[in-house]
Amino acid sequence: MFFDNVSEMFEIAKRVGFSIFVIPKDLEFSVKNAIVLKPEEKSVITIEQVQDVLLKLSIKQTEDFFVIIRPADALGREASNALLKNLEEPKEKVHFVLVTDTPSKLLETILSRAAVYFLREKNDINEAIKADKAVVDLARKFVVAKPSDLPALAEEVAKKKDGVRAYALSVIGTAIEILYKSYFKTGKIVFAKKIPKFLEAYENIEKNGHIKLHLVADLL
Repeated sequence: MFFDNVSEMFEIAKRVGFSIFVIPKDLEFSVKNAIVLKPEEKSVITIEQVQDVLLKLSIKQTEDFFVIIRPADALGREASNALLKNLEEPKEKVHFVLVTDTPSKLLETILSRAAVYFLREKNDINEAIKADKAVVDLARKFVVAKPSDLPALAEEVAKKKDGVRAYALSVIGTAIEILYKSYFKTGKIVFAKKIPKFLEAYENIEKNGHIKLHLVADLL
């Protein structure tokens, strides 16, 4: 789903208890009656920060109140889990607003529980994938591959004589882009569920891990 102006965010957020907005990281906004939750140390939002906010929310709100989490992808796993019950059953007039420029980095448990809104003037969801056709075709094969297909696909990547690591990263990176765009176009969680495995494979190959091994083992 899309919105046209950042000023619309909080009118949209008022309709539900929990929403995710994808906007550029340098785009500023403000709203009254809000707590802003952001990283304090090591670029991570901790469970202690979340618990502190939840304690403050124990007071009944008489008008719309917003908990803004930015960047939402800085939520650690424990912090995300601490939020879940409140995200699913928010208190009356309390609205959780998660803001990010990289929604694919959000935990699946968070991503699957909210409507996601893209700023239309800034989004690239409908732009064509810019990789070479051969890379796109192979990436699509990985996206739909069964476990039994992975060894043959890994061999196909390994046939690249020059720059095989860069080629593998290009294929996996393109697969991530396909999954990311497919999820936000269709809303089908099956695409989002695959993203963490592809991110893991990309990271391991980038760290000089065994290419064929990670193309199989990480994507099973």
